[in-house]
Amino acid sequence: MNIELVQISEYLWEIPKTTRKDMLVPARIFASIDMLSHIKSDKSLQQLINVASLPGIVHSAVVMPDVHEGYGFPIGAVAAIDYELGIISPGGIGYDINCGVRLLKTNFHNNHIIKHIEKIGKELYNMIPSGVGKSGKIKLNQKELDAVLNTGVEWAVKEGFADKSDSEFIESSGSLKSADADKVSKQAKERGFDQLGTMGAGNHFVEIDKVEKIFNKKVAEVFGIFEGQIVIQIHTGSRGLGHQVATDYIKLMLQYAAQNKLTLPDRELSYAPIHSDVGKNYFAAMSASANFAWANRQLITWQIREAWKNVFGKNNSKIEVLYDVAHNIAKIEEHTINNFKKKLIVHRKGATRAFPAHHPEIPLKYRDVGQPVLIPGSMGTSSYILVGSDKALIESFGSTCHGAGRMLSRTKARKSLDPHKLIKELKNRGIDIITGSLKGLSEEAPEAYKSINSVVDIVHNAGIAEKIAQLKPLAVIKG
Repeated sequence: MNIELVQISEYLWEIPKTTRKDMLVPARIFASIDMLSHIKSDKSLQQLINVASLPGIVHSAVVMPDVHEGYGFPIGAVAAIDYELGIISPGGIGYDINCGVRLLKTNFHNNHIIKHIEKIGKELYNMIPSGVGKSGKIKLNQKELDAVLNTGVEWAVKEGFADKSDSEFIESSGSLKSADADKVSKQAKERGFDQLGTMGAGNHFVEIDKVEKIFNKKVAEVFGIFEGQIVIQIHTGSRGLGHQVATDYIKLMLQYAAQNKLTLPDRELSYAPIHSDVGKNYFAAMSASANFAWANRQLITWQIREAWKNVFGKNNSKIEVLYDVAHNIAKIEEHTINNFKKKLIVHRKGATRAFPAHHPEIPLKYRDVGQPVLIPGSMGTSSYILVGSDKALIESFGSTCHGAGRMLSRTKARKSLDPHKLIKELKNRGIDIITGSLKGLSEEAPEAYKSINSVVDIVHNAGIAEKIAQLKPLAVIKG
């Protein structure tokens, strides 16, 4: 299918609603003209057109400049569905439910820590279990796991794994009240009993960074960020439990489609009405998985704090949560569409919430400037702290990009990139890599991804997020 794009502005393109007769809304792409040829090289735009045909979708189906082909939805997509009339689709959230990023602030300056980077990197690697299927140090029983699924970070606070202020700086306070552990299958729970506090593999990581550059000093001061500061990123999600929840409900929704004779544009784009039994059950199980992911990042935070104490002593180990935000989730939100407020279920798959100043869901400390938006780079490249904008609410349902976006498949990356050479190159650039898998290292090499600088510049120039700070990696811990 030849897909024609209409340019709306320098960084915004549209596939008109008339492109295919079943499209209910246009499809929009945030990208530079240079990026379009790569975006057109996979199935991303075809998948986006499919998304634009989903029942109840409003305004437009949107993708970010880090877009690439995914399961059902392209990765980097945002779709807002009418909560009263529409559907929910697991493909619009992804298998790693509430994969997201947390950024921790330390009171260390780079000059005071640089000689200890290798030591603290190894301590973090020893403290945080990583790798495919890796078990954690905390083993939950059925009652404890259900508490995690139902309450998320609230459980971690009660059990002493969180500081009192931590939940204030987590999206939704790290606890979705729509969660119901009873809607999570026995098989999914079995995969979660021993995975709390673990990183996993793939593109997940813990990373020690320094704040390399400040773009907006006023907002940076509100966030508690200064040049040269040591910060720590956590990027992981709901592990095998969330993956199993997605698997379970995709199967159930395919059965629902067959029973109700739904015509799916793509078998991977299965869905159910949000108020059907299977739709309600999936939303409750997805919310429980999101709570598990927030608790998981909280347990990793606790392990990082313990590692910091082991290396630097108890009196030099203040570590605070700047923010924690999901980029694979569906949330019930209210947005203004054609001058009317509408209750929507916003699917974000590989897209980050980016609410502007004065939005009620932003922590009070940040409310006058906007929501922190955390955009990790690929291994060995910069990451960014952005802030949400009013324009994002108008054009992308308060959403922006989530990372660099893959250029090479994992298979191609393994075949073409030498992990030993990569470790040496990054070491020469002052970046320590600590990993248990050389194969996984090749898959996550910077060359496998788009330029994070280009992606962030596009969303900044398009006005759907503003650059606040640039981070430089010093040590990367991977599975």
